[in-house]
Amino acid sequence: MRGEDARDLLLQMMNAAIAAADPATVLARHLPEKPKGRCIVVGAGKSAAAMARAVERAWPDVDLSGVVVTRYGHAVSTERITVREAAHPVPDQAGFDAATEILHIVEQAGPEDLVLALISGGGSALLSLPIEPLTLADKIAVNRLLLASGLAIDEMNRVRRRLSRLKGGGLARAAMPARLVTLAISDVPGDDPAGIASGPTVPDPSASDDLSHLVEKLGPSLPTAARDILLSPAAPQATFTADYRMIAAPQMSLDAAADIARQAGVTPVLLGDALEGEAAQLGIVMGGIARATATHGTPVSTPAVLLSGGEGTVTIGDTRPGRGGRNTEFLLALAQTLNGHPGIYALAVDTDGIDGTEDAAGAVISPTTLQQAREAGLDPRWFLTAHDSYSFFDAVGALIRTGPTLTNVNDFRAILIL
Repeated sequence: MRGEDARDLLLQMMNAAIAAADPATVLARHLPEKPKGRCIVVGAGKSAAAMARAVERAWPDVDLSGVVVTRYGHAVSTERITVREAAHPVPDQAGFDAATEILHIVEQAGPEDLVLALISGGGSALLSLPIEPLTLADKIAVNRLLLASGLAIDEMNRVRRRLSRLKGGGLARAAMPARLVTLAISDVPGDDPAGIASGPTVPDPSASDDLSHLVEKLGPSLPTAARDILLSPAAPQATFTADYRMIAAPQMSLDAAADIARQAGVTPVLLGDALEGEAAQLGIVMGGIARATATHGTPVSTPAVLLSGGEGTVTIGDTRPGRGGRNTEFLLALAQTLNGHPGIYALAVDTDGIDGTEDAAGAVISPTTLQQAREAGLDPRWFLTAHDSYSFFDAVGALIRTGPTLTNVNDFRAILIL
C-alpha cells in the first residue's frame, strides 16, 4: 500500500467513525412514544443543534418548542426549536443567558408535558449557570484553571457539577413534575451519564464527596467563592429517576472504523474507547506498541490498525503554551517515538472537528513527517515542549480540517501498520 493509499484509508476510517455518531441517522430510533401534549426540547452541547433538527424531522406532527445551545459555528437551521450559540471551552455571557433561558423554560413545564433533553459533549461549558454566590467571571476563571490543570475529565466534572445550578441533575430537578427523557451522545470514558456535559439530567454521584484534594490541585488562583463552595458539604437535593438514552458513543464509532479496515484487508485491534492520561505519554506508549507490531508481529500480524478512543490531557504547567490540542500533541509524541519507522502511518482527531481551540480536527503522520520537519528547519522536540503541535503540523501540511462535524464522541486515533 502506497503512502497516499494509507492516508486515504485512515481518512475513510475517520469518516466512518464520525458518521456512526451523526444525529441525523441515529437519533430517531431512540425517541420515546410521541407525547399527547406539548414537547419542550432543551439541550446543550456541540451536537445540540443537529440533534434538535433531527427531532424536528422525526416528529413533524408533534407540538415542539424549546431552546438548545451549541458552540459558535455549530448551529444549523431549525423551524420550531430555537438554537443559541455560545463559547466553548471557556463560558461566556451568551452561554449564561442561554442557560438562564433554558432553566426558565423547563420550570414552566407541567405534569402533562414531555421535556426532551438533548445532551452532548461541550454542554458543560455551554450550559453555564453558576450556583450563587459564584459569578460568571468566577466560573470563567475556574474553567481556565481546569483546562490547564491536567486533571482527569472525571475530576473536572466533579468540580463543575458542584459549582452549577443545572449540572449534576439540576436541569432534571427544575423540570419536575414533567416527564423528562434524555437523548445523549457520549464523549466521556465509560459513557458515564454523569460525565456527559457534567450530567444535567442525572443525579450527581459525587454530591457528598470531599473535594478538598481537588481544591488543593487547583491552587491559590481558584476564586474564593468557588473554593468555599467546593470545601462545604453539598446541600441535599430532591431525588428523581432518569430516563436516559445513549444514541451514540465512542465504541460505536470504533466499531464502524474497524469495519472499514476489515474491508481493506487490514486487521483492526481495538485498544479501548476510554484511554486517558497525558496525550504525549499516550503517544509514547502507543508508539511502542506500533513498533512491536511492525517488528515482531505482536500483538497482531500486519497489516493491522490500532484503534482507540477516549480523552487525553495536556498539562500546561508554568509554560506559556503555543497552539495545539491533545490529538496533535499525541501525534507529535508518537512521531518522535516512531522516528520514521517504515510502514507506520497514524491519524488522531477530535470527532467534533476541533482539537482544542484551533480550526483543525487533528492531523496525520507518515514515516516521512519528521524528515519533512527537519528539512524545513523545525525541531519537533521544541514544539512538543512548547505545546505548539498545531503550528508544527501546520508547517508540514499535515493538519486535518473537517469543520464542525455536529457530533462529538471524543477522540479517534488510528495507527496503521503495513
